[in-house]
Amino acid sequence: MASTATPLPPSLDRIVQRFKRASSNKLRYEQLLTLAQKLPEFPDSEKVPENKVPGCVSQVYVTASLDENGGVQFQGDSDSQLTKGLVAMLVRGMNGLAPEAIAQLQPDFIEETGLQASLTPSRANGFYNIFKTLQKKAEACA
Repeated sequence: MASTATPLPPSLDRIVQRFKRASSNKLRYEQLLTLAQKLPEFPDSEKVPENKVPGCVSQVYVTASLDENGGVQFQGDSDSQLTKGLVAMLVRGMNGLAPEAIAQLQPDFIEETGLQASLTPSRANGFYNIFKTLQKKAEACA
């Protein structure tokens, strides 16, 4: 019963499956907070307007670059821990993918995680804005 049109890349699918196994919204939030804590440090020098995600209530910054294998490497940060967890989920799930693979992804996999039901409307909107910004940044790397 996957809701995504194309299969998720293994890295993103593993994260989705971990959230699906969580038995409550509280556990899903704890998983998000854990992901936020594991997100690598984001350089203050990259907190510039061109790296800011538009349409987010929280301050969210993301960057993208190509690695030596042609995969996109994202970095991100947010001043909100839950939003930072969403950034971390996307960064971990999409790092190393080719720009073309990232372009094919649909954000509806968030529904499979069970997070959608417990995100406030502004956080759900923020998730989609972060996702779309990562896609745009990946496309710019191509």
